[in-house]
Amino acid sequence: MDFELTGEQKAFRETLRAFVEKEILPVATEWEHSGRYPAEIIDKMKQMGLFGLSVPEEYGGMGADMVSFALVFEEIARGWMGVAGTIGSHSLACWMIARHGTEEQRRLHLEDLASGARRTAIALTEPGAGTDLQGIRTRAVRDGDHYVVTGTKTWITNARHADPLPVLVKTSIAEPAHKGMSVLLVDPSSPGFSVSRDLPKLGYKGTETCEVVLDEVRVPVSCLLGGVEGRGMQQVLGGLELGRINIAARAVGVAQAAYDAALAYAKERTAFGQPIAEFQAIQLKLADLATEIQAARLLTYWAASRADGGERVDMEAGMAKYFTSEVALKASLESMRIHGGYGYSQEFVVERLYRDAPLMAIGEGTNDIQRLVIARALVSGKGRIGW
Repeated sequence: MDFELTGEQKAFRETLRAFVEKEILPVATEWEHSGRYPAEIIDKMKQMGLFGLSVPEEYGGMGADMVSFALVFEEIARGWMGVAGTIGSHSLACWMIARHGTEEQRRLHLEDLASGARRTAIALTEPGAGTDLQGIRTRAVRDGDHYVVTGTKTWITNARHADPLPVLVKTSIAEPAHKGMSVLLVDPSSPGFSVSRDLPKLGYKGTETCEVVLDEVRVPVSCLLGGVEGRGMQQVLGGLELGRINIAARAVGVAQAAYDAALAYAKERTAFGQPIAEFQAIQLKLADLATEIQAARLLTYWAASRADGGERVDMEAGMAKYFTSEVALKASLESMRIHGGYGYSQEFVVERLYRDAPLMAIGEGTNDIQRLVIARALVSGKGRIGW
């Protein structure tokens, strides 16, 4: 039983930490409050190869193991969670193309996506269908050598930069519904495709989150992911396991940042003639946070290492995402309480962390859904706890 990162993973983490300390932390609060897009940071992430995290080496990517994948999102989210979003859905979509795409699709897209010359995202959610993906209404009707796609997608991160944009559609009215679902790699320059608006958000700023309208968009049949209809739900669910490890790691990063801020402030702030870190009430909060954050980190790495072993990790990823996001929520609130009135001020980082944390409890499937996924795996015998 080994709880240590490999030497290569440790070196990678140190590189990431140095990048975050130098390029992200000094500007995150100012840029987030002003609504500035982090273009310079994204350019440096391209140079580091981070847009190729989930792209195999043969297509120019990093082909990172899943623990290293988690390290990226933990460290970047520690600096600015919104920046982590620019490679989150991108990495998920790249994984889907690499895993399920035809060889032609891989050759056409992956090299540019790995370098960041082009970026991508994934369009699943609709105004009337989020958790229940089988309830989507976006239709793709075959017309010769094209599909004609009509529908609306919402909460799409990276939508203004995605090329191509993988879109979950219904290619047939089949029962059960998942058998009629497919993924199309849509060219955003196609007539009828538009990004209708950016959605205003409480937190998770720095990257755009949009509504996308497809009005009779003609998509070549060659853009059907994998070349076979009816496999869309299977392709997406596999990708969402990766997505939940991504979200879990981001939550660890946000929680760590909240704890770091609370500890530093508690050592500096004095009351009644001594640092508030000397008061037992504050010490108990810090002890709870440190323990829960380390548990969250280990749970995330455990899920990632299981994924590296080639196993299905829907239960493990669900556990990690559920637990870590709840820890992030608690950590951001407790850090604000330790800061007192200053925690409510935009001059301190904790207010941004407090706004960012709720996304992890909602994104990639709500925590109630994660609990159901976990419970069903346990009841069915497909999942177990322990080693």
